[in-house]
Amino acid sequence: MADVVTLSRIQFAVHIGFHYLFPPMTIGLSFYIVIIEGLYLITKKKIYERMARFWVKIFGLIFALGIATGVVNVFGMGTNWARFSYYVGDVFGALLGAEGIFAFTLEAGFLGMLLFGWDRLSSKVHFFACCMVALGAHFSATWIVFANSWMQTPAGFQLTGQGLSQHAVLTSFWHAVFNPTSLVRLGHVLLGCWLTGTFLILSVAAYYTLKKRHTEFARKTLHLGLCFGTIFVCLQLWSADSSGRAAAKYQPAKIAALEGVYDTVPSTAFTVFGWSNPKTKKTSGLKIQGLLSLLVHHNSTEPVLGLDQIPKQDWPEAISTLFLTYRWMIYMWGWMLLMMAWGITLLFRKRLEKSKFYLKLLVFSIVAPISANLVGWCCAEMGRQPWVVYGLLRTQDAISRSIVASQVWSSLIMFISSFSLLLVLFLYLLNSKIKYGPEDIEHDIDPYRDPYKGRESKKTPKRHKV
Repeated sequence: MADVVTLSRIQFAVHIGFHYLFPPMTIGLSFYIVIIEGLYLITKKKIYERMARFWVKIFGLIFALGIATGVVNVFGMGTNWARFSYYVGDVFGALLGAEGIFAFTLEAGFLGMLLFGWDRLSSKVHFFACCMVALGAHFSATWIVFANSWMQTPAGFQLTGQGLSQHAVLTSFWHAVFNPTSLVRLGHVLLGCWLTGTFLILSVAAYYTLKKRHTEFARKTLHLGLCFGTIFVCLQLWSADSSGRAAAKYQPAKIAALEGVYDTVPSTAFTVFGWSNPKTKKTSGLKIQGLLSLLVHHNSTEPVLGLDQIPKQDWPEAISTLFLTYRWMIYMWGWMLLMMAWGITLLFRKRLEKSKFYLKLLVFSIVAPISANLVGWCCAEMGRQPWVVYGLLRTQDAISRSIVASQVWSSLIMFISSFSLLLVLFLYLLNSKIKYGPEDIEHDIDPYRDPYKGRESKKTPKRHKV
């Protein structure tokens, strides 16, 4: 029978894992909506307006699910993790409060104008609303990452009190915000979101191309997605390198677990495929000697700190799982790189729309960035264990004292059931909107607009005698 701590961790993982299906898509889509609507303002071509209207509807649907699932996480902090809330509330609360004030208010405030202002606002004002929604979405991610980064590498605080009354007090807001890993991790997360948006629009465009529907819409979307996606997937390699070296510097136990390094030896090898066994303290598989040292230290002979130099009680849990999930993230990046390189090659050869095999793969490639985002967060959070705030508060000490396992079990079952229904509803609505496709602006009728406005007959209608 699982204990309260394990069940609460599983429950929070279910909350945040399901919720995080949606923010990367909204953040990535908001970037493309700004680009597309900007192109419409510059060129005045109706095709860009059609594209923008379509993706705004998809954005609205995903945004609604993101809000509905995100609210649950806040309540979980108080019900299951009361000790954590008390211990770091002065610091963590300030960062999350900034997200609500500066990000969510901005995003939600302009969302109505974005969704319903097409025929009520000038194109410039609507574009401004579009930019504000995108800025709010990115601000939201920024403050969430800053708060989480503080948990990874805490700064700008001091401890006060003794025993159960001990807690962290904010001493420097900006030191807490710009902690040692915040900017590096922010870049990595945003690039992951932009790649998710890229593969979402490419998946839909590939589907339309295969079905020979909305061909101009699909062609322009494919070109746009491939151009930006190629840039993002290359930048993600640089970002991953920076994130890995930052983790090696500030959280060496995490890197040792992710890479399955049990012994500190020169020219530390990188395992491309393999298995890590914490019981035997061995990692087997296909290895490239000295590559991990080169990646972490930019020196192929300098050793990477192994778990043998770290106290056993500070080892991350589930090392085998961490080892595999980290490699899955790398493999998914490799798949995205392959799809971008392949697509660009077909584009230059003018065979993109004719390659049915590539387009079929592209339809389902949306799984790659979504799964990479999820396992990436698994690596970040599981690799931080056994600390909930690295070096300050252990996970087992952060739990609420008043809850019992049966309560967590019942709420966990309820959440899984609710989230499953929400997921089915979301997929049904998303599939319906994609199958319906972008509307023809010339024949689109706004129910709130006078259908006769601007269409008056030049002839005066005949008056009939009564």
